Amino acid sequence: MHNKFFFYLKITIVILLLSNGGSALAQDGNELLRQLDANMQPASYEMYRKLINIEPDGKKKEFVLYTVKKGEDKMVALFMSPASEKGRSTLRLGDNMWLYIPNVGRPIRITSLQSVVGGIFNNSDILRLDFSVEYDVQQVEDKGESYLLELKAKTSSVSYDLLMMTMDKKTVLPTNIECYAISGMLIKTLHYSKIKDFGDGLVRPSMLETDSPLNKGYRSVMLFAKVQKKDFADEVFTLNYLSKVDELR
Repeated sequence: MHNKFFFYLKITIVILLLSNGGSALAQDGNELLRQLDANMQPASYEMYRKLINIEPDGKKKEFVLYTVKKGEDKMVALFMSPASEKGRSTLRLGDNMWLYIPNVGRPIRITSLQSVVGGIFNNSDILRLDFSVEYDVQQVEDKGESYLLELKAKTSSVSYDLLMMTMDKKTVLPTNIECYAISGMLIKTLHYSKIKDFGDGLVRPSMLETDSPLNKGYRSVMLFAKVQKKDFADEVFTLNYLSKVDELR
């Protein structure tokens, strides 16, 4: 009886230690994720991007976007080219998204899983909020020169239920992210590359590529030409301002 008591006591202590260690690790993981977000972009900024959709036969379609973001959940993107898309703009406020088409004259509701450019990037990829805003770190695995972070969506409205993110230890920047649906199906993989100095201490990937097992042979690429800190009035992130976003440039 005496030996059994100490056996169960030891088991209880081990469980408690493992439990506390797990929470500390998750907490460290969330701090790592916040640091990664800060390394990827300022809290409020403007940037220019080129999006390229590549079909299996090599045919390409390109888009150029001017994008501004403020705080955790406000973002606007303006289409500068091609001519057929020029003047269109999108707005994201938290989980809500709209598309403004000049000829229509009023904003139309869109969803995160749709894509205003076609291809593999969906609207949540194009209007991406900080990872730490939408995800909690469930687990961190040490892979030597990198960490593998398991990120779980905070709510069911997030496009991907689970992300498996490979983070470079030295730079605290992402290299690859596998995006999974709630069913456990792999939707796409994001590949970050070509680290560039954008000035003002911002050194981050300038290229993002994606492929998907659901669209074999198709690829989409996002090139970042300019990312810089800039403050904007709250008015910029309203439905009424969507027709005037070009004035910010």
